[in-house]
Amino acid sequence: MANGQWFPPDWPERIRALADGTLTPVAPKRAATVMLLKDAGSGPVIHMLRRRASMAFAGGAYAYPGGGVDPRDDDRHVRWAGPPRTWWAERLGVDETAAQAVVCAAVRETYEEAGVLLAGPTPGSVVGDTTGDDWEADRAALVARETSFAEFLDRRGLVLRSDLLGAWTRWITPEFEPRRYDTWFFVAVLPEGQRTRNASTEADRTVWIRPADAAASYDEGELLMMPPTIATLRQLLPYGTAAEALAAAPARDLTPVLARARLVDGEVVLSWPGHDEFTKHIPAGGGPA
Repeated sequence: MANGQWFPPDWPERIRALADGTLTPVAPKRAATVMLLKDAGSGPVIHMLRRRASMAFAGGAYAYPGGGVDPRDDDRHVRWAGPPRTWWAERLGVDETAAQAVVCAAVRETYEEAGVLLAGPTPGSVVGDTTGDDWEADRAALVARETSFAEFLDRRGLVLRSDLLGAWTRWITPEFEPRRYDTWFFVAVLPEGQRTRNASTEADRTVWIRPADAAASYDEGELLMMPPTIATLRQLLPYGTAAEALAAAPARDLTPVLARARLVDGEVVLSWPGHDEFTKHIPAGGGPA
């Protein structure tokens, strides 16, 4: 392959089925993912995980910590620091309860998959090291969905630090995919005193890597990524520090990016508006070109 763009072998067939009306799109589920940054000597580096090759979806691809929204976090009271829920609702384009749940998902998934918790005992603090046995028990309970994130925060007496997150972009899984997500991408800076680890059962490797290096490896076909991942990596290239990227988030356009598949002279053309590099031409009976 010319680059590391993830392209499942069943896409052409599903795209044609969507184009001829024999495939009905499923409704996307809400999700959140977090681009966790820290500063290194040569500029910011980003935390990425490699999905296990055995995973049915995007196996072997590099991605960020993330996952689906837990509906239990929609309306339960959460101690909250940073912009109010009304601000987040307007920013994310949803109502207040959904905004709380999306932000909770971003913070929860970062804790579940990277061991980093954007919360603290007061509105101006964050917890320290979260690698003890008691923290691990709580993390495992969250992963197993034995407890909600709102319940976890309440029992621990923690305040969610929404001010440590910046909403960056929003992508919706293409309509021809059998599992679809409406995903908000956030940016965050690794809190002082905390460290990442591979806490995800879905990943076999984690790395801290310069966005430019990750993008170059994708271009050379060495790192496999989905379009939203490489697109966001390229968007981070102008920033010289992690704080600069976080500060830029409020001005980012959150208009959802949704792939389009259309038939042109018998050929399927797959494109992502605003991201021409991902356009694929699929001849009748063939794979992508």
